[in-house]
Amino acid sequence: MRVVVDATPLLVRSAGVKNYLYHLIQHLRLAAGSAAIDTFPALPDIRPLTHEASVTTPLRTFAGLATLAASNYTPLPVLEFLTRGADIFHSTVLVRRPPSRPRLTATVHDLTGFLMPELHPLANLVAEANFAHLARRADGLIAVSECTRQDAIRTLGISPDKIHTIHSGIAPAYFSPPADRVDAVRARYHLGRPFVLFIGTIEPRKNVDLLLDVWESLPLTAREHYDLVIAGPIGWASGATIERLAGIRYLGYIPEPDLAPLTAAAEVFVYPSLYEGFGFPVAQALAAGAPVITSNVSSLPEVAGDAALLVDPRSQSELRAAILRVLTSPELADALAAAGRTRAQEFRWERCAAKSLEFFRKIAET
Repeated sequence: MRVVVDATPLLVRSAGVKNYLYHLIQHLRLAAGSAAIDTFPALPDIRPLTHEASVTTPLRTFAGLATLAASNYTPLPVLEFLTRGADIFHSTVLVRRPPSRPRLTATVHDLTGFLMPELHPLANLVAEANFAHLARRADGLIAVSECTRQDAIRTLGISPDKIHTIHSGIAPAYFSPPADRVDAVRARYHLGRPFVLFIGTIEPRKNVDLLLDVWESLPLTAREHYDLVIAGPIGWASGATIERLAGIRYLGYIPEPDLAPLTAAAEVFVYPSLYEGFGFPVAQALAAGAPVITSNVSSLPEVAGDAALLVDPRSQSELRAAILRVLTSPELADALAAAGRTRAQEFRWERCAAKSLEFFRKIAET
């Protein structure tokens, strides 16, 4: 069996999808061998993960994006030629004209563009519509959570036997980062006080304004003892939200090697997102041993299990009470941290790759 994975998101600025593809491709190759797992464009050498730039050389990046453009916007049978002999083409939203000969598969990450269109710019909604067309014609689909699978069945009309849940994984670096790296990150970002942490793109779906409202409502004694630290690139947040970040410790984009120790350094990790297809930041915080508070909606209860405090992401009072509970109860914080480390063991990339290979084999044999 030969699988060609569309890796074009690795060449551009991207967050969750890029994280997924980067680790999935690496672990598929470890499990099945490089000869069985090709990429479009060809990426024989993948550099360390960064969400802000390409993971390959400038020349390969330019050539890959040019090839994608030729495939999407010219009549040239680019992908037909590049995937000859392949059994599976695993596509992403960036490919407009997938090849016709291999079996077509894709991963459904979330349906937020359909469920909450008011939280997205037009470009995202167009991409979601293109992906819906791809998903309906695919021979098989992977959903990154059972919640996402059910959303796809209900929202896109996907047949239940066509879409299979395979949870995403957590990078090994998040599992108990060494103490010296945690201390180094504290020093690098001048984090002298204990802190409450949020990591994610600053965009409406992540519900950062609620977290800022809650922080401002905490007792002065709490705000004098703890910092609120928010890390992540500016997405399509409103100007008002961006201005409010000046009132807390906003770190901006954090390089990938610093994310695990930064997460492990937090007194509590808070993620009040309105919708997640999987929720990498929550899964990663569980692995890093940070007590987690997150939303009781979408896939987040499925990922967190009983290892986090779950709150209504539209309730300021619930989130406020949960933060104060963790900050004032070392016993609760320790219990959540221990439960999180145990829960995170369910989300290993090795397991995701093995299940994905099994999925590809079944589709290829159908």
